[in-house]
Amino acid sequence: MQLDGQHFFVITGGPGSGKSTLLDYLEQQGFMRSVEAGRSIIQEQTMIGGDALPSKDRMLFAELMLSWEIRSYRQGLRKGNPAPVLFDRGVPDVIGYLRLEGLEVPAHIQRAGELFRYNKRVFIAPPWQDIYRQDAERKQDLKTARQTFDTMATVYTELGYELVELPRCSIEDRAEYIRSSIR
Repeated sequence: MQLDGQHFFVITGGPGSGKSTLLDYLEQQGFMRSVEAGRSIIQEQTMIGGDALPSKDRMLFAELMLSWEIRSYRQGLRKGNPAPVLFDRGVPDVIGYLRLEGLEVPAHIQRAGELFRYNKRVFIAPPWQDIYRQDAERKQDLKTARQTFDTMATVYTELGYELVELPRCSIEDRAEYIRSSIR
């Protein structure tokens, strides 16, 4: 059994490639969207002194991301609206994270990547040195951002998705590219 979210469009890629900024802009234009799991979990765990952080317990961090992504997916299904929903990463990104960290991907996480399906076209934001910035939650360097891009491309392709690389252009043009691609 697979869950079918054909109106769910994922935007993935490496950190600092403009995904969240683009999604914020598209949300202001009226699109429904999810919030990135990783950044939110890092903020919450830091606030409460939790261990589910990439610097402490990477597997626990991955489990929380998986739970977050499944919840976001189910919330999109509950809306009962066939309008497009944009996702700031998806369940397959958890698989990619574990691979990047050199950790084994547990069978249940692999299964989740196969079960929770998004639209076959997945938008992937390439590394973009001109806009890349580190911050309180984004500790990775640009080299790691490139590795993340490559890993996410591999994971989504292995799961049968068609990658659509976002152009490096203004946020307005990127947004129009997304709008015209999902019509």
